[in-house]
Amino acid sequence: MAEVMGALGDRWGALVMRDLLLGLTRYEDLRHSTGATNATLADRLKQLERSGLVERREYQVRPVRHEYLPTEKGRDLSLLLQAMVQIGDKWRHEQHEEAPLHIVDAQTRRRLKLELVDMESGATPSSGAIALEAGPGGDAHMQWRLARGEAERARRSERLAN
Repeated sequence: MAEVMGALGDRWGALVMRDLLLGLTRYEDLRHSTGATNATLADRLKQLERSGLVERREYQVRPVRHEYLPTEKGRDLSLLLQAMVQIGDKWRHEQHEEAPLHIVDAQTRRRLKLELVDMESGATPSSGAIALEAGPGGDAHMQWRLARGEAERARRSERLAN
């Protein structure tokens, strides 16, 4: 999570990536859509380029103008942004508001949603409950986070039982 958040930088970086993934590529369109100042937008685009999320390409010689395109690494963020859209839709629904964006199948135009599936079988978890465990790259700090979180959940569960 920290690596992805570090690559995005801040909310402006996330908004720029949102717009790039929606298909906007030109500086003025990005500025208009995000509402960022010129200084903020220029800085975020440079940061996103340094992070490998964005590629800058010249599309006009006189005057020189560039467009910004998500790289493969940048396109990986579409999963994160789709999850954020899905969460935002849930929150809006709870407030009796309509969703501003739907994610749909390009051919059928039917709405899609993200869902957890078993990596081996492709099935959804039967109980809906998930657990977390350290992966091969999990360091001592990750082990501590997981153990601490488990202890806190057990303590809350015990309190509720009493």
